[in-house]
Amino acid sequence: MKTGNGSTVMEFILKGFTSDPHLQILLFFVFLSVYAFTLLGNFSILLIVWRSSGLHTPMYIFLSQLSFVDISMTTVFTPKMLAGFLTGEKRISFSGCIAQTYVFCSLGSAEFFLLAVMAYDRYVAICNPLLYIVNMSKPICMRLITVSYIASLLHSLIHAVCLYRLTFCGPNVINHFACDYTVLATLSCTDYFVNELVRIIFGTLMVGGSLLVIIVSYIPIVKAILRIRTTAGRHRAASTCISHFTCVFLFYGSCLIMELIPNSKESEDKIKVVAVIHAVLVPALNPVIYSLRNKEVKEAVGKMLICKQ
Repeated sequence: MKTGNGSTVMEFILKGFTSDPHLQILLFFVFLSVYAFTLLGNFSILLIVWRSSGLHTPMYIFLSQLSFVDISMTTVFTPKMLAGFLTGEKRISFSGCIAQTYVFCSLGSAEFFLLAVMAYDRYVAICNPLLYIVNMSKPICMRLITVSYIASLLHSLIHAVCLYRLTFCGPNVINHFACDYTVLATLSCTDYFVNELVRIIFGTLMVGGSLLVIIVSYIPIVKAILRIRTTAGRHRAASTCISHFTCVFLFYGSCLIMELIPNSKESEDKIKVVAVIHAVLVPALNPVIYSLRNKEVKEAVGKMLICKQ
């Protein structure tokens, strides 16, 4: 990590969104509001699932884990970004930058795996309801969650190791609001072809594998729903899947758009905008999507409110 004049790159500067002080204050309140909304929504899901015995089922256990990941993912960078808006302090150490990239990548990978596990859960519930208790017992759920977290940590470790092998010769200004792997790679004076190859291979295996599980799960789910004779029965079965499918569409869609944007200096602003949607808006929307379309969550909230009165 030597610069051209022999000094060492000890830190990076996060350029953020703007250098205009007035816009920074406005953005501070915007992102603070979104962050507070994200915490409120996801912590509410965690509280509702924990307090309501009727929601101690695999579907809601996985949902609570998804909320935990969303809280953690947006907390990785939002507090520092908010502090930067107020103080103008946008520096981050090299180690801190690598750590932020690793943690954020780990949490993002965990969300991919959890969404795949939730799709499998819906498949068992709708296509094999008589075996649901056996196939989705609590020990099996815990194993699926544990494997999801371990796989995500290992996947992100590969990216962290790849970043450590790069040499940074300057400049050290990152045109992003957080340490992003693709933008960091463009700052390197080392040929990062091998890094990109490794990232594409393992990213395709992780994202493609989890998406394949979702697609394979939903094909028989759709067939099973269409075979239900009554409209009420079809609606009841479909309602448990629509929320999950919406979250899948938002998370995978924003990730796919980021991957399709060319990794170049000219595309950094576009990457930054899509990253806001992927890492800030989606975690805020997930609890809303599940709350608005889920009858059991609404009933659990109603019971909690009645008990407090």
